[in-house]
Amino acid sequence: MKVQTIFSMSSPYRDDFRIKAYTFGEGEKTLCIVGSMRGDEIQQQYVASRLVALLKFAEESNRIQPGVSISVIPSVNPFSINIEKRFWALDNTDINRMFPGYNQGETTQRIAAGLFEFIKDFKFGIQLASYYLPGNFLPHVRMIHTGFEDVEDAKYFGFPYIAIRDPEPFDTVLLNYNWQIWETQAFSLYAGTTDTIDHEMARISIDAVCRFMTYKGMASLSMSGSGTQTPTIVEGSQLISIQAPHAGILIVEREAGQEVKQGNVLARIMHPYEGYQVCEIKSPVSGTVFFARNKSITFQNTLLFRIIEEGKDD
Repeated sequence: MKVQTIFSMSSPYRDDFRIKAYTFGEGEKTLCIVGSMRGDEIQQQYVASRLVALLKFAEESNRIQPGVSISVIPSVNPFSINIEKRFWALDNTDINRMFPGYNQGETTQRIAAGLFEFIKDFKFGIQLASYYLPGNFLPHVRMIHTGFEDVEDAKYFGFPYIAIRDPEPFDTVLLNYNWQIWETQAFSLYAGTTDTIDHEMARISIDAVCRFMTYKGMASLSMSGSGTQTPTIVEGSQLISIQAPHAGILIVEREAGQEVKQGNVLARIMHPYEGYQVCEIKSPVSGTVFFARNKSITFQNTLLFRIIEEGKDD
C-alpha cells in the first residue's frame, strides 16, 4: 500500500489541509474510488475506508492483478467533516460544483483542481455519492449522458437499478461529468444514508465495488452476496417527482423500495404550531419508490419522492 498526499494547503488556525490517496498494485492507473466530498458524507467515507482495508489485504494476498493500480481517496474535505459542516466552512461552497477546478481560483476551486489532476487519467472512476437533498435511494449506479457512458460496464456492480439522465447546465461542474469528458469511465454509486452509517447498505456498496473489480479483471475479491445480474435501466424522464404542496412537519408513510398504488398515501404534512394535518400527499401513479426524503421538516415545493412508474421502467 502506497500512501501519498495528493493535495495540501496551509491553514492559519489548525493543521494543514491534506487529501490522501491510498494506492494498491502497480502499473496502469486503472481504477480510482473517491469517497466523501462533503462534510456530512459519513457513510461514503466509511465505505471508502473499508475498501482501503479490503484492498490492503488483497494486495498482501496477491489478489490484485499485475499491471493494475487502484487508488482510494477516502475524504476530499476533511476540514468540513471535522466541524460537521456539509460544505466548505468559510464560504459554504460545494467542492463537487467546482470541477475540473482552477489552481489559481477560490479555495474550493483549488481543491477540485488538485484532486482532478491526480484522478483524471484513470481508466475507471467510482464516486461514492450523496444526493443534494436528504433522503434514501434504492441502491443504484448513476451516469450522465455524455457520449462516454457505458451501461454494460455499469451492470457489473450488480445494483438493481442503473439511472441515466441527460446533462443539465450545472452538471458541467460535477466530478462525474468531467471525469467522463476526460474519457474516464465514471460511475456514481448511491446507497443508504449520508450522515449516519447504514451497515447493510455499506456492505452492499462494498460488494458492488468488489464485484466490479473482479468482473473487470482488476482483482480477485470475495463478496458476501450474488448481486442483481439484470438491473433495470431508468432514464431520468421515467421518474415521477412529487413535491411538498405546503411547508410543515413531514410524516413519511412510504420508504425507498416500497411498491405503491395510485392514490396510496406517501406522507402527511402537519402544521408546525397547531398540530393539525395540513394535507395528505398521495401517489399520482402506481410504481416503486425510488427516492424518499428522510427529514422531518419540509418546505413548500421541496422534492419529497421520486417514483418509477409501473410499466415505464423498461
